[in-house]
Amino acid sequence: MTPVTRETHASISAPQVKQLRELTGAGWMDCKAALAETRGNVEEAVAWLRKKGMAGAQRKSGRATSEGAVASYIHAGAKIGVLVEVNCETDFVARTPQFRQLVHDLAMHVAAAEPRFLRREAVTPEVLAQEREIYREQARSTGKPDKVLDKIVEGKLEKFYEETCLYEQHFIKDDKMTIRELIDSVIAAVKENITVRRFARFKIGEPTLVAEVGSESAATEK
Repeated sequence: MTPVTRETHASISAPQVKQLRELTGAGWMDCKAALAETRGNVEEAVAWLRKKGMAGAQRKSGRATSEGAVASYIHAGAKIGVLVEVNCETDFVARTPQFRQLVHDLAMHVAAAEPRFLRREAVTPEVLAQEREIYREQARSTGKPDKVLDKIVEGKLEKFYEETCLYEQHFIKDDKMTIRELIDSVIAAVKENITVRRFARFKIGEPTLVAEVGSESAATEK
């Protein structure tokens, strides 16, 4: 198969993505990725999403999650430790091996990947404005024309989200899968909504890194 490129992603139209979302209930970016992988073939994209465990996960995203589990992870050498709370709908699912494994994997991932935010929506306007200005100046200093600066900045922001937002990061045990895709695969398996509510990351000699649903951004405290 011909490798997927940025040009492939750019050729996928919004109506195609909307159609696939309506058919599968998967997230916007997941549908776009599926269509890119299948060269715009909707039927093959549906199958691709089902294999990845993403079809149907979005339909569950609005359901309340009042149960769940807290897990801890201490990295080798005891210099880094993480607490993470992951929620689901019922205590039954909270006790399943799939859910327990997910919570453990998320704690280990936070220890290794050091996310600053839970989701891209949690990044404050102030942080985004600062990052945009930095990327714009970087691009301008290389002599890029003004007409392409906005496109360059938006591309760098996507990379920023991928590096700093938990749901956008690539899973440390499988870098072909994002954390969002990992969670969606477990949602598909257990048939319940699952959300990460909060995490705290401790490292010897550094401020505590905390991110929580309802907070606009990660907070640090001594």
